[in-house]
Amino acid sequence: MRRKIKIIVIVFISFLTFGLIYVFTYVPKLSKQHGVVEAKLYLGNSDKQPLFVGFGGGGGGNDWVRNYLKGKRDSLNQKGYAVLAIGYFRSIGTQKSLDRISLDAIRDTILSVAQNPQIDESKIILFGGSRGGELALNLASRYKEFNGVIVGSTSNVSFPAITWSANTASWTYKNKEVAYVPAPFKMILPALKGDLYTAHSMMLEDEVAVEKAEIQVENINGPILILSGKDDDQWPAPQMSDKIVTRLKENNFSHYYSHIQLDGGHAAPLEHFNLVFDFLEQHFKIE
Repeated sequence: MRRKIKIIVIVFISFLTFGLIYVFTYVPKLSKQHGVVEAKLYLGNSDKQPLFVGFGGGGGGNDWVRNYLKGKRDSLNQKGYAVLAIGYFRSIGTQKSLDRISLDAIRDTILSVAQNPQIDESKIILFGGSRGGELALNLASRYKEFNGVIVGSTSNVSFPAITWSANTASWTYKNKEVAYVPAPFKMILPALKGDLYTAHSMMLEDEVAVEKAEIQVENINGPILILSGKDDDQWPAPQMSDKIVTRLKENNFSHYYSHIQLDGGHAAPLEHFNLVFDFLEQHFKIE
Protein backbone atom coordinates (compact mmCIF):
# COMPACT_ATOMS: atom_id res chain seq x y z
CA MET A 1 0.00 0.00 0.00
CA ARG A 2 2.80 2.42 0.97
CA ARG A 3 4.58 1.68 -2.31
CA LYS A 4 1.36 2.41 -4.23
CA ILE A 5 0.87 5.72 -2.39
CA LYS A 6 4.50 6.64 -3.08
CA ILE A 7 4.02 5.96 -6.80
CA ILE A 8 0.84 8.08 -6.86
CA VAL A 9 2.65 10.96 -5.13
CA ILE A 10 5.58 10.77 -7.58
CA VAL A 11 3.21 10.72 -10.56
CA PHE A 12 1.26 13.67 -9.16
CA ILE A 13 4.41 15.73 -8.55
CA SER A 14 5.68 14.86 -12.01
CA PHE A 15 2.44 15.99 -13.66
CA LEU A 16 2.44 19.17 -11.56
CA THR A 17 6.06 19.93 -12.46
CA PHE A 18 5.56 19.36 -16.17
CA GLY A 19 2.35 21.38 -16.04
CA LEU A 20 4.10 24.36 -14.47
CA ILE A 21 6.96 24.12 -16.97
CA TYR A 22 4.41 24.09 -19.79
CA VAL A 23 2.59 27.13 -18.40
CA PHE A 24 5.76 29.16 -17.99
CA THR A 25 7.24 28.23 -21.37
CA TYR A 26 4.12 28.19 -23.56
CA VAL A 27 4.06 30.94 -26.17
CA PRO A 28 0.60 31.52 -27.67
CA LYS A 29 0.32 32.02 -31.40
CA LEU A 30 0.15 35.58 -32.63
CA SER A 31 -3.47 36.56 -33.18
CA LYS A 32 -4.82 36.62 -36.73
CA GLN A 33 -6.07 40.13 -35.85
CA HIS A 34 -2.58 41.28 -34.92
CA GLY A 35 -2.11 44.85 -36.14
CA VAL A 36 -5.84 45.59 -36.42
CA VAL A 37 -6.82 48.80 -34.61
CA GLU A 38 -10.31 50.16 -34.01
CA ALA A 39 -10.46 53.92 -34.44
CA LYS A 40 -13.41 56.28 -34.18
CA LEU A 41 -13.03 60.03 -34.71
CA TYR A 42 -15.19 62.67 -33.03
CA LEU A 43 -14.75 66.06 -34.66
CA GLY A 44 -15.85 69.47 -33.47
CA ASN A 45 -16.89 72.27 -35.81
CA SER A 46 -13.70 74.32 -35.98
CA ASP A 47 -10.69 74.04 -38.28
CA LYS A 48 -7.20 73.00 -37.20
CA GLN A 49 -8.34 71.05 -34.14
CA PRO A 50 -5.62 69.50 -31.94
CA LEU A 51 -6.10 65.73 -31.84
CA PHE A 52 -6.73 64.11 -28.45
CA VAL A 53 -6.11 60.35 -28.75
CA GLY A 54 -7.74 58.26 -26.01
CA PHE A 55 -6.69 54.74 -24.98
CA GLY A 56 -8.44 52.45 -22.52
CA GLY A 57 -6.71 50.17 -20.02
CA GLY A 58 -6.23 46.50 -19.30
CA GLY A 59 -9.93 45.70 -19.47
CA GLY A 60 -9.92 46.10 -23.23
CA GLY A 61 -12.55 47.55 -25.50
CA ASN A 62 -12.68 51.10 -26.81
CA ASP A 63 -13.29 53.22 -23.70
CA TRP A 64 -13.61 56.57 -25.43
CA VAL A 65 -16.68 55.50 -27.43
CA ARG A 66 -18.51 54.44 -24.28
CA ASN A 67 -21.24 56.44 -22.60
CA TYR A 68 -19.37 56.93 -19.33
CA LEU A 69 -16.83 59.09 -21.15
CA LYS A 70 -19.31 60.86 -23.43
CA GLY A 71 -19.41 63.97 -21.22
CA LYS A 72 -15.63 64.34 -21.34
CA ARG A 73 -15.57 63.59 -25.07
CA ASP A 74 -18.25 66.20 -25.77
CA SER A 75 -16.47 68.77 -23.59
CA LEU A 76 -13.25 68.25 -25.52
CA ASN A 77 -15.11 68.78 -28.81
CA GLN A 78 -16.79 71.91 -27.47
CA LYS A 79 -13.42 73.31 -26.42
CA GLY A 80 -12.08 72.76 -29.94
CA TYR A 81 -10.31 69.40 -29.71
CA ALA A 82 -10.94 66.43 -31.97
CA VAL A 83 -11.13 63.11 -30.11
CA LEU A 84 -9.84 59.86 -31.56
CA ALA A 85 -11.02 56.78 -29.65
CA ILE A 86 -8.62 53.86 -30.08
CA GLY A 87 -9.40 50.22 -29.31
CA TYR A 88 -6.38 47.96 -29.47
CA PHE A 89 -7.76 44.71 -28.07
CA ARG A 90 -11.13 43.23 -27.19
CA SER A 91 -12.89 45.76 -29.40
CA ILE A 92 -14.38 45.66 -32.90
CA GLY A 93 -12.15 43.69 -35.27
CA THR A 94 -9.19 43.57 -32.90
CA GLN A 95 -7.46 40.71 -31.12
CA LYS A 96 -8.92 39.34 -27.88
CA SER A 97 -5.89 39.65 -25.60
CA LEU A 98 -3.43 42.36 -24.64
CA ASP A 99 -0.60 40.41 -26.21
CA ARG A 100 2.14 41.77 -28.48
CA ILE A 101 0.08 44.77 -29.60
CA SER A 102 1.73 46.48 -32.58
CA LEU A 103 2.86 49.99 -31.68
CA ASP A 104 3.57 50.60 -35.36
CA ALA A 105 -0.02 49.76 -36.35
CA ILE A 106 -1.42 52.15 -33.73
CA ARG A 107 0.95 54.91 -34.83
CA ASP A 108 0.03 54.43 -38.48
CA THR A 109 -3.68 54.52 -37.65
CA ILE A 110 -3.36 57.76 -35.68
CA LEU A 111 -1.30 59.50 -38.37
CA SER A 112 -3.72 58.40 -41.07
CA VAL A 113 -6.64 59.96 -39.16
CA ALA A 114 -4.58 63.09 -38.46
CA GLN A 115 -4.50 63.84 -42.19
CA ASN A 116 -8.12 64.99 -41.93
CA PRO A 117 -8.13 68.66 -43.06
CA GLN A 118 -9.92 69.72 -39.87
CA ILE A 119 -7.10 68.37 -37.68
CA ASP A 120 -3.87 70.14 -36.77
CA GLU A 121 -1.42 67.26 -37.16
CA SER A 122 1.29 69.26 -35.38
CA LYS A 123 -0.73 68.90 -32.16
CA ILE A 124 -1.35 65.24 -31.38
CA ILE A 125 -1.81 64.49 -27.67
CA LEU A 126 -1.95 60.93 -26.32
CA PHE A 127 -4.09 60.14 -23.28
CA GLY A 128 -4.10 56.79 -21.52
CA GLY A 129 -4.97 55.34 -18.15
CA SER A 130 -3.43 52.31 -16.44
CA ARG A 131 -2.15 49.94 -19.15
CA GLY A 132 -3.33 52.56 -21.64
CA GLY A 133 -0.92 54.97 -19.98
CA GLU A 134 1.86 52.45 -20.41
CA LEU A 135 0.88 52.27 -24.08
CA ALA A 136 0.83 56.06 -24.50
CA LEU A 137 4.31 56.40 -23.01
CA ASN A 138 5.66 53.60 -25.20
CA LEU A 139 4.25 55.27 -28.30
CA ALA A 140 5.32 58.82 -27.49
CA SER A 141 8.85 57.75 -26.56
CA ARG A 142 9.33 56.13 -29.99
CA TYR A 143 7.53 58.38 -32.47
CA LYS A 144 8.30 62.09 -32.77
CA GLU A 145 4.96 62.78 -34.47
CA PHE A 146 3.26 62.78 -31.05
CA ASN A 147 3.48 66.14 -29.31
CA GLY A 148 2.23 65.62 -25.78
CA VAL A 149 1.23 62.93 -23.28
CA ILE A 150 -1.30 62.76 -20.47
CA VAL A 151 -1.26 59.57 -18.41
CA GLY A 152 -3.22 58.48 -15.38
CA SER A 153 -2.43 55.66 -12.94
CA THR A 154 0.41 54.62 -15.21
CA SER A 155 3.62 52.62 -14.97
CA ASN A 156 7.22 53.50 -15.73
CA VAL A 157 7.93 50.06 -17.21
CA SER A 158 6.33 47.66 -19.66
CA PHE A 159 4.59 44.69 -18.06
CA PRO A 160 3.91 41.29 -19.68
CA ALA A 161 0.95 40.40 -21.85
CA ILE A 162 -2.37 39.73 -20.15
CA THR A 163 -2.60 36.05 -21.03
CA TRP A 164 -2.79 32.98 -18.85
CA SER A 165 0.92 32.25 -19.45
CA ALA A 166 2.05 35.91 -19.20
CA ASN A 167 5.35 35.14 -20.90
CA THR A 168 5.13 37.33 -23.98
CA ALA A 169 5.39 41.09 -24.36
CA SER A 170 2.44 43.43 -24.26
CA TRP A 171 3.85 45.49 -27.15
CA THR A 172 5.87 45.03 -30.33
CA TYR A 173 7.95 47.66 -32.11
CA LYS A 174 9.21 47.04 -35.63
CA ASN A 175 8.06 43.41 -35.27
CA LYS A 176 10.16 42.83 -32.15
CA GLU A 177 8.86 42.38 -28.62
CA VAL A 178 9.30 45.36 -26.30
CA ALA A 179 11.28 44.40 -23.18
CA TYR A 180 9.04 43.76 -20.17
CA VAL A 181 9.24 42.83 -16.50
CA PRO A 182 8.55 39.08 -16.30
CA ALA A 183 5.99 37.53 -13.98
CA PRO A 184 7.71 35.47 -11.24
CA PHE A 185 6.26 32.18 -10.06
CA LYS A 186 5.50 33.56 -6.58
CA MET A 187 2.96 36.06 -7.94
CA ILE A 188 0.57 33.29 -8.98
CA LEU A 189 -1.18 33.13 -5.59
CA PRO A 190 -1.90 36.87 -5.21
CA ALA A 191 -2.92 37.05 -8.87
CA LEU A 192 -5.41 34.21 -8.37
CA LYS A 193 -6.77 36.04 -5.32
CA GLY A 194 -7.22 39.18 -7.39
CA ASP A 195 -4.57 41.05 -5.41
CA LEU A 196 -3.09 42.86 -8.39
CA TYR A 197 -1.21 45.39 -6.27
CA THR A 198 0.88 42.65 -4.62
CA ALA A 199 1.34 40.81 -7.93
CA HIS A 200 2.71 43.90 -9.67
CA SER A 201 4.86 44.80 -6.67
CA MET A 202 6.45 41.35 -6.82
CA MET A 203 7.30 41.85 -10.48
CA LEU A 204 8.97 45.16 -9.68
CA GLU A 205 11.34 43.46 -7.23
CA ASP A 206 13.46 42.27 -10.17
CA GLU A 207 15.69 45.35 -10.46
CA VAL A 208 17.63 44.07 -13.47
CA ALA A 209 14.43 43.37 -15.43
CA VAL A 210 12.94 46.70 -14.35
CA GLU A 211 15.95 48.57 -15.71
CA LYS A 212 15.66 46.81 -19.07
CA ALA A 213 11.88 47.35 -19.27
CA GLU A 214 11.87 51.01 -18.23
CA ILE A 215 10.19 53.25 -20.80
CA GLN A 216 12.56 55.85 -22.25
CA VAL A 217 10.29 58.79 -21.47
CA GLU A 218 13.10 61.29 -22.03
CA ASN A 219 12.60 60.78 -25.78
CA ILE A 220 9.05 62.17 -25.71
CA ASN A 221 8.63 65.16 -28.02
CA GLY A 222 6.46 67.41 -25.88
CA PRO A 223 5.00 68.17 -22.44
CA ILE A 224 3.89 65.42 -20.07
CA LEU A 225 1.17 65.39 -17.40
CA ILE A 226 1.08 62.44 -14.99
CA LEU A 227 -1.83 61.87 -12.60
CA SER A 228 -2.06 59.18 -9.94
CA GLY A 229 -4.29 58.25 -7.02
CA LYS A 230 -2.61 58.05 -3.62
CA ASP A 231 -4.65 54.96 -2.71
CA ASP A 232 -4.29 52.99 -5.95
CA ASP A 233 -5.04 49.33 -5.18
CA GLN A 234 -4.28 47.95 -8.66
CA TRP A 235 -0.54 48.68 -8.77
CA PRO A 236 1.87 51.21 -7.19
CA ALA A 237 1.08 54.00 -9.66
CA PRO A 238 2.28 56.92 -7.46
CA GLN A 239 5.70 55.33 -6.93
CA MET A 240 6.05 54.31 -10.59
CA SER A 241 5.01 57.80 -11.67
CA ASP A 242 7.67 59.29 -9.37
CA LYS A 243 10.24 57.13 -11.16
CA ILE A 244 9.14 58.64 -14.48
CA VAL A 245 9.81 62.11 -13.04
CA THR A 246 13.20 60.98 -11.72
CA ARG A 247 14.19 59.67 -15.14
CA LEU A 248 13.09 62.92 -16.80
CA LYS A 249 15.14 64.97 -14.33
CA GLU A 250 18.22 62.78 -14.75
CA ASN A 251 18.03 63.20 -18.53
CA ASN A 252 17.46 66.98 -18.39
CA PHE A 253 14.10 66.70 -20.17
CA SER A 254 13.56 70.00 -21.95
CA HIS A 255 9.75 70.05 -22.04
CA TYR A 256 7.25 70.70 -19.27
CA TYR A 257 6.38 67.77 -17.01
CA SER A 258 4.40 67.33 -13.80
CA HIS A 259 3.22 64.50 -11.57
CA ILE A 260 0.15 65.31 -9.50
CA GLN A 261 -0.91 62.88 -6.76
CA LEU A 262 -4.63 62.93 -6.09
CA ASP A 263 -6.86 61.75 -3.27
CA GLY A 264 -8.48 58.52 -4.41
CA GLY A 265 -7.66 55.25 -6.09
CA HIS A 266 -6.97 53.86 -9.53
CA ALA A 267 -9.77 55.89 -11.17
CA ALA A 268 -8.85 59.19 -9.51
CA PRO A 269 -7.36 60.78 -12.68
CA LEU A 270 -10.70 60.57 -14.51
CA GLU A 271 -12.39 62.14 -11.49
CA HIS A 272 -10.12 65.20 -11.76
CA PHE A 273 -10.38 65.83 -15.49
CA ASN A 274 -10.21 69.59 -14.95
CA LEU A 275 -6.45 69.08 -14.65
CA VAL A 276 -6.44 67.61 -18.17
CA PHE A 277 -8.34 70.62 -19.51
CA ASP A 278 -5.90 72.98 -17.76
CA PHE A 279 -2.92 71.16 -19.30
CA LEU A 280 -4.43 71.30 -22.78
CA GLU A 281 -5.26 74.98 -22.41
CA GLN A 282 -1.71 75.73 -21.30
CA HIS A 283 0.21 73.69 -23.87
CA PHE A 284 -2.19 73.13 -26.78
CA LYS A 285 -4.24 76.28 -26.84
CA ILE A 286 -6.83 76.59 -29.58
CA GLU A 287 -5.81 79.28 -32.04
